[in-house]
Amino acid sequence: MNSAGPRWFEDYAVGLVFECGTVEVSAEEIIGFGRLYDPQDFHVDAQKASRGPFGGLIASGWQTASLMTRLYVTRYLSGESSLGSPGMDELRWPSPVRPGDCLSVRCTVLEARPSKSKPDRGIVNTLVEVRNAKAEIVMSARILNLIRRSPEPGDR
Repeated sequence: MNSAGPRWFEDYAVGLVFECGTVEVSAEEIIGFGRLYDPQDFHVDAQKASRGPFGGLIASGWQTASLMTRLYVTRYLSGESSLGSPGMDELRWPSPVRPGDCLSVRCTVLEARPSKSKPDRGIVNTLVEVRNAKAEIVMSARILNLIRRSPEPGDR
């Protein structure tokens, strides 16, 4: 899952920053996602969107979250250790995503604490920021993950 190899709870030290790559979004993808999941005019109709509140077509925030998730799962989490997520806090979409935007994902470890009830894992709290090519934040969230501890100290 992670091209850097397995990553265990012990590898998520507070303050570490992970750059998770980029993804580009096209007008066709925005319209397709919007038609399926968020059929507001500014997501599905370029002509109506040009007269709307954003002055043009924009991606659904949920599409932005989906694009982020792909990079988060494949570049930040590790298939060997990820045990899922109990949720996220403070999800925000402060700036719109437009056709042709190239988005980058950055993860900063805010907190990593061992589980009190299950000693084989810990809880990692991560600030995830998604930026466009102008370095504007288009999405941010604090995501919690349950991460398995290393089975052997030499496996890290």
